Amino acid sequence: MTELIDLSQEIYAGMPVYHGLPEVRISTHATHEQWDNIPNPETETPSVLKLELGEHTGTHVDALNHMGRQFVGQSIETMPLSMFYTEGICLDFSHKGLLELIEPNELDEACRKADLEIRKGDTVLLCTDHYRKHFGTDNWIHGPGISAAAARWLGEKGISAFGVETLAPGVPKVSNKEVHRICGELGFTHYENMVNLHRLIGRGRFRFIAFPLKIRGGTGSPVRAVAVFE
Repeated sequence: MTELIDLSQEIYAGMPVYHGLPEVRISTHATHEQWDNIPNPETETPSVLKLELGEHTGTHVDALNHMGRQFVGQSIETMPLSMFYTEGICLDFSHKGLLELIEPNELDEACRKADLEIRKGDTVLLCTDHYRKHFGTDNWIHGPGISAAAARWLGEKGISAFGVETLAPGVPKVSNKEVHRICGELGFTHYENMVNLHRLIGRGRFRFIAFPLKIRGGTGSPVRAVAVFE
């Protein structure tokens, strides 16, 4: 029997977003009572909601043009759909503490411990369990992340993407900007704000699906990421 595991955060008004990015606002644009011309209704049931949010809201993927000025033109709708429909693996880094870096030798060791191989075109998910430990707390912004060397190590294996539970793939003001640049340089991307990665540990390979919206010129997009086990 096919099992689908949802790896995406819920999107709601006032949810945590990366510092400086647009806040999420959700309001009622129209109601069924308006459409049915019901005067002075006792209750209102939304028929259309108005969403105000940035592309990099909740569980999302970065387009290559987000990685730096030199990658202009490589917007989200130009990226091949095959990047978002891949095989996947999940590696266990739940022992990592706040603001700690994940280095190449640790990625290699995690693969050995899990008896997993990173293959060309894979999506590699990194479970730090940061979401369950710190979402909604002051430490949410202080998650662990990969180093620049680890980003290059992953990119040189020809992966499509990697994914993290944190607000950023690297540690902000330490490795994050360089991690983005390396993704652009080597032509792979990353997902941020993922959930339920702990449910993938020890289960081997799976199908990973996380299609973005087709935003013209977009620098990223929210996704509904899922792991599929047959």
